Amino acid sequence: MTEMTVETNTARTLDEKDALFAFQSRHHAFRGLGRAAMLPRGNASTISERSGAFFAKAGAEAILAGALPFDRGGDDYLWQAEQVVPARSWALPRPAPPLRWNLRAEPDAAEYAKAVGNALRIMAADTDGSDRLTKIVLARSLLATADHDIDVEALFGKLATDPAVTAFLVPLPEKDGRPRLMAGATPELLLEKTGTQIVSHPLAGSAKRHDELARDAEAAAALNRSVKDRSEHAIVVEFILDMLAPYCSDLRRPDGMTVTSTRSMWHLGTRIEGELKNPDVPAVVLASALHPTPAVCGLPRDRCTRLIRDLEPAERDFYAGSVGWCDGKGDGAWYVTIRCAEICGAQARLFAGAGIVPQSDPVAEAAETGAKFNAMLNALGIDPSLEAFS
Repeated sequence: MTEMTVETNTARTLDEKDALFAFQSRHHAFRGLGRAAMLPRGNASTISERSGAFFAKAGAEAILAGALPFDRGGDDYLWQAEQVVPARSWALPRPAPPLRWNLRAEPDAAEYAKAVGNALRIMAADTDGSDRLTKIVLARSLLATADHDIDVEALFGKLATDPAVTAFLVPLPEKDGRPRLMAGATPELLLEKTGTQIVSHPLAGSAKRHDELARDAEAAAALNRSVKDRSEHAIVVEFILDMLAPYCSDLRRPDGMTVTSTRSMWHLGTRIEGELKNPDVPAVVLASALHPTPAVCGLPRDRCTRLIRDLEPAERDFYAGSVGWCDGKGDGAWYVTIRCAEICGAQARLFAGAGIVPQSDPVAEAAETGAKFNAMLNALGIDPSLEAFS
């Protein structure tokens, strides 16, 4: 376990005047102000019934937004705001005195590599074809504690500067009587629905980007030809196609697998488009059926969920679930909850994971998770080159 102290800048803290939820991407930019009503909490098995009853009362123009947890048996946390307003850009506050951070990796890279090794041994020993471990995603976290509360609006503004991601703020249930939220810049669209049309854009297989152009181009090319990463990606795509097929009259991959990027990472991605048989199926119900995909969990899903509880030291809670919104017409967009941090006052717990398949190298997977912390570290003003994350 590694600890260190660093300094960054901050300003205001979250209060009742700030957004209840916010999303900003190329396609959507809005924030919800004030709390009007909460969807009665429940798990994935009851989301259709609960959301249907909610919108029957709230009306077609109402918007529910929030978070679905990683564990399908856990309770979601979705809210209707008093007012939803466009928000294409957010003003950053003036610089303030620096924050001092205490950082603790849970686990550090070496311990994470050991967990990957354990997962690989389980895969190698598997003999039961019906429940054979094909892939598992293991995550680690970084607990960052500041000497003052984190300015979440400033954090959101920094996250939203990357046009390749969807920046988000969503509320989480209180912890020890204190408000929490999830903030992040996710590159992965779980599902978007507009009328009868749906889109999913899963990402699996990743490589760190580099400042030097030739090295960066080679990292993308190496990812594109990697047998390990292409295999990992195919598992995710086939799972999503299989899950969506019963809902669709048409399902296609118009561009096949492509290499896509954010400012800090290269990814293998496949855009999936579909036509719904029943346009009345809400986006939140489809998203709930899909998550967690093998991009953040593994396959088979139920077995991986159990193994993750044993192999990871920190509970995922809402990390690796889904954040998004749905309106009373059933339209909406849901994103995989990655490149994120759980914020509670002065504390931020960052998460990063990597997909483990039989070809995985434990040291390389640890390095990948370290690189995936970068988006949140940069937004918080913490130097990502520090040894705590490598």
